[in-house]
Amino acid sequence: MHHAFRSGWLAAWLLLAACLLPSAQAADAGLSRAAPATRQLIQWVRATLDNQQLPFIVVDKARARAFAFDASGALRASAPVLMGAARGDHSVPGIGERPIASIQPDERTTPAGRFEAELGHNAQGEEVLWVDYEAAVSLHRVRATQPAERRLQRLASATPEDNRISYGCINVPRVFYEQVVQPLVGRFGGRAIVYVLPEVLPVTTVFPQLGRRAGVALGLAE
Repeated sequence: MHHAFRSGWLAAWLLLAACLLPSAQAADAGLSRAAPATRQLIQWVRATLDNQQLPFIVVDKARARAFAFDASGALRASAPVLMGAARGDHSVPGIGERPIASIQPDERTTPAGRFEAELGHNAQGEEVLWVDYEAAVSLHRVRATQPAERRLQRLASATPEDNRISYGCINVPRVFYEQVVQPLVGRFGGRAIVYVLPEVLPVTTVFPQLGRRAGVALGLAE
């Protein structure tokens, strides 16, 4: 038990260090952790103002990382995330209305796409950022209620390979949620745009705006 406590404490400390960025320069440097397609999407959002003057969060499923931006497009912080245990870019129809115990392992996906997110509360009364309310997918503080799942340790690990554990929700470190997401989104009536990059489908299938023609127009094509 002592070892488990020490391991959890160390993981929490590493998560704090991974989330807090001391300056705007350091924040932009944090984009180096994003996949090329994610950086392209971020540039496109900034260039076209697709975020509708709202704060926005970009979730890079391939790298298991979230990037939070203010309404002007400035990166405020990034953090590791936990995602659905199954690979996939769509939610099963009607999954949000089913008991969680009935959700099969291959149905535990985090959907990709552009979502108009809003702060709200789940069935337990906990505040969450609803990403897809109909599919019961939210971005929320990581819950380390089952030690065997090692969620804090998964978040703190150096690889994204062990960041698949949830039923589809996006788990983020508590410090990232409370010190970054809450204040950013709270200033805009609890509203934000969330972009989730695909991991199976081609990125241009989910975000056709990032096709070659749009990329060339913005100087983004490689």
